[in-house]
Amino acid sequence: MRHITKVFIDGDIVAYRVAAAADYANNNSAKSNVSVEEAQVSVDRIIENIVYECLAFPTRNDYEVFLTGKQNFRYDIAKAYPYKGNRQDKPKPQFLPLLREHMQSKWGAIVSEGEEADDLISKAVTQEGPTSCVASIDKDMLQLSCWHYNFVKDTWTFVEKFDGLFFFYQQILMGDSADNIVGLNGVGPKTAEKMLDPCTSERELYDTCVKAYGGDEDRVIENGRLLWLRRVPDELWEPPSCG
Repeated sequence: MRHITKVFIDGDIVAYRVAAAADYANNNSAKSNVSVEEAQVSVDRIIENIVYECLAFPTRNDYEVFLTGKQNFRYDIAKAYPYKGNRQDKPKPQFLPLLREHMQSKWGAIVSEGEEADDLISKAVTQEGPTSCVASIDKDMLQLSCWHYNFVKDTWTFVEKFDGLFFFYQQILMGDSADNIVGLNGVGPKTAEKMLDPCTSERELYDTCVKAYGGDEDRVIENGRLLWLRRVPDELWEPPSCG
């Protein structure tokens, strides 16, 4: 039985999916076009469906929507490869700015500064605790110990604390092609899981990653700092102590 106290919605995903779908329809259909107003209605329906799926008797204080704003500390951290360098020439959907504005005016979406919406959600989950729920399709969120609702697949997952930590170290080994974070060549989810499976502590997870990178701690720490979702303000991930 799920007991959820608050829902944190990944507005970036909602806005982008609706805007991209409108672009596709408008560029590939000669019969009908999607207007901005229709796209806004689609955004509203998705958010409403998330809220009522996750909460039995929701009030406005029971959920928050987050969007990524300008600047991101990860651009300065990335040295081996430019963070999100594979997205520089990719055009954004036409309606995306207008849908973001709509989400702020109608849904009170909170816009990040100097970090990502993911970081705001992570800090909110840390404050609320494991009875909170993240509504997203972004696998990066699986670091967080709480409920996770994939509103596209309509699936639920609960992540325990160590499982979230385990997934984070899997990411360090695999990298994240969506954000141009380069991991070990040929290492995917199953291989990374097998490599880390014997570990029973964070120190063992970290040492396994360092060994896999041939002792290159700088690469492990860089990837970790790029992948880690902040739990507290201005946090910069540090490897576990030797204790």
